[in-house]
Amino acid sequence: MKTTELTSPLIGTVARVAPVGTALATGTAAVIIESMKMEHPVVAPFDGEVEAVNVAVGDQVVVGQPVAVLRHIDGRDAVAGGEAATSVDVSADAESAALAEVRQRRAFGLDTNRIAAVERRHATGRMTARQYIHALVDEGSLTEYGPLVLAAQRSRRGKEELISKTPGDGLVGGIAEVDGTRCVVMTYDYMVLAGTQGHQNHRKKDRLFELAERLRLPVILFAEGGGGRPGETDGVTVAGLDCLAFALLARLALRVPVIGVNTGYCFAGNAALLGMCDVRIATEDSYVGMAGPAMIEGGGLGVVKPTEIGPVQDQTSNGVLDIVVPDDREAVDAAKQVLSLMTGQLHDVVERAPAETLRDLVPENRRSVYDMRAILGAVFDVGSVVEVRPDFGPSTITAFARFEGRPLVVVANDPRFLGGAIDTDAARTTARILGLAEKLRLPVAFFCDTPGFMVGPDTERTGLVDAAGALFIAGAALTVPFLSVVTRKGYGLGAQAMAGGGFKQPIATIAWPTSEFGGMGLEGFVKLGYRDELAAIEDEQEREARYEEMVAKMYEVGKGLSMADHFEIDDVIDPAETAQWLRLLFERTGAEHA
Repeated sequence: MKTTELTSPLIGTVARVAPVGTALATGTAAVIIESMKMEHPVVAPFDGEVEAVNVAVGDQVVVGQPVAVLRHIDGRDAVAGGEAATSVDVSADAESAALAEVRQRRAFGLDTNRIAAVERRHATGRMTARQYIHALVDEGSLTEYGPLVLAAQRSRRGKEELISKTPGDGLVGGIAEVDGTRCVVMTYDYMVLAGTQGHQNHRKKDRLFELAERLRLPVILFAEGGGGRPGETDGVTVAGLDCLAFALLARLALRVPVIGVNTGYCFAGNAALLGMCDVRIATEDSYVGMAGPAMIEGGGLGVVKPTEIGPVQDQTSNGVLDIVVPDDREAVDAAKQVLSLMTGQLHDVVERAPAETLRDLVPENRRSVYDMRAILGAVFDVGSVVEVRPDFGPSTITAFARFEGRPLVVVANDPRFLGGAIDTDAARTTARILGLAEKLRLPVAFFCDTPGFMVGPDTERTGLVDAAGALFIAGAALTVPFLSVVTRKGYGLGAQAMAGGGFKQPIATIAWPTSEFGGMGLEGFVKLGYRDELAAIEDEQEREARYEEMVAKMYEVGKGLSMADHFEIDDVIDPAETAQWLRLLFERTGAEHA
C-alpha cells in the first residue's frame, strides 16, 4: 500500500498528534505544531490513514523533520478523525461574531441609531455631522478615520455609556473626494458633548492634519462646537497645552487650501480653528467667539447669552467671516464652490455676457456712480463671481471668479463707497486676498477706480499707514501673473496699490476710454498747486471760472489717452476688448515651457 511521509514546515513544538490508525480526510491535520504562539497544521494531502507518528506532544521539531506517515486509502471514504486545518484559526461562527461586534460598535455613531439626538438636532434646524459629510463628499468616497474612538473619560463613565454617548469622541472625519477633488474633511459632532474638543478628539484632528500636510490635500472643516472640554479624566495631561492641532492647522494654512464652515455656535478652540481657515463660511444664525459664555463668566466678566457673542452682523463687518449663507445646505454648497475655485478646477461649460455690454457700464459723466459688480458680472463667466468679505472695507470688492472656465482672484474698487477710496479695512482685506492668490497660485485681475487712499484724521486713527504698507508688500510678493484695468479713476498711491505697486508691475496696465489719472485728485491738485495764483484773483466768480478752467485742463492732460501716449500705461482699449488682455493671465510663460 502506498504511503507518504509528512514533514514539519517550520521550527516549533508539537502541540497535538492524530493517533495511529486515525482516518483523515484531505485537508485535516495529522500533527499541529506551535511556533511563535501560533498553531500550524501539518495536513493530509489526500484521504488516508495515519500509519505511523514520529513525534510526541512537546517534542521540538525543525523544518523538514518527518512527523508522521500517511497510508493511502483506496476504494472507500475516509472518516476524518483529525482536526480540520481551519480549526486552528478562528471558526466561521467566531469570525462572524467578531465582525458583528465591530459592526455594532460602528453603528453607535450612525444617525440611524441615535434617533432621539438626531430629532433634537433637526428641531434646531441643523443637519447632523454625518449629514454634512454626506452632502459634501462624493458618494462612497469617504475613508473615515477613528470612528471607534471614545471620549477619554473611562474613569468617570462606564464603557457602554461612552460607546453610546461619545461615538468618535465628537469628530467625524477622513479622506474623501469632493466633486472629484481629494480632500481631508472633518466636522465636529454637536450631538456629542456639544461638539467640544476632547483629548482623543484632538488626536484625531492631529492625525488628519498630518495626513493633509503629507499628502498636500485641501482641508474642509465644519467648526461648530463649544471649544475645550472639561472633565477628561484619562491620561496624564494637566492643561493639554501641548496638543498639536492648532500648530498643525496653522502650518497647513501656509501650504494648502483650508476652508472653514460654521453653523450655530462656535467658541474658543473651535473658533481658533475657524479663524485659521483661508475662507470662512457661516450660516446667518452663527455665533463665533474666542470665548463662550462659561469662559466669560469664569473670568468674572458677567453672565452673557451665547447669542450675544459674535453674531454674524458683527463678524462680517469686522472681517472675521467671508461668506454668509441662509442655511446648512447652502453652507455645504458654498464650500464646494469655493473649493473648486481655490484648487483651480477648470469648467468646460463657459457662458459670458456679450462683450459689447461693457461699453455702456461706466457713464460718460465722470461724477456719476455706477455698479462695479455689473462690470465683473459681464467680464467673468456667468454666476462665477464669489465675493469674500463683502461687508468689510466695502469700498473694495475682493472675490474669486472664473474667466473662460479658469479660476482667478479679482480685486475691484466700488465707487459707491467712499468714491472707491481705499480705507484701512479695504487695504487689509485686499492684502489678505492677494496673499491667498499667491499661496493658491491663482492669477489676479485688478479693476481700478479709486481716488487713492482715504484721508483724514479719523481714517489715520484706524491704522491706515500700517494697512497701506501691508498692501504694498502683498503686491510686491505676487509672483503669479496679474493685470490692472482702470475703468475710471486712477489716482495717487491708491491706484499704484491697485497695480501691485505701480503701473509697470502688472503684465499689463490698460484703461478704458472713461479713465482719468493723476498723482492725486485733480481738484485738490489745482487747489494746492495754484493756491496763491487763485487767491490773487479778487473777483469770486472770476476765481471760480479760472479754477474750473484749470481743472478741465488737468483732466485733458490726465485722461487715459494722454497716459497712453506718454507710455505710462500700456493701452487704452475698447471695453469690449478686455477679454483679450485677461487671457494673458493664463498664458504659459517661457520658463514654464522650458
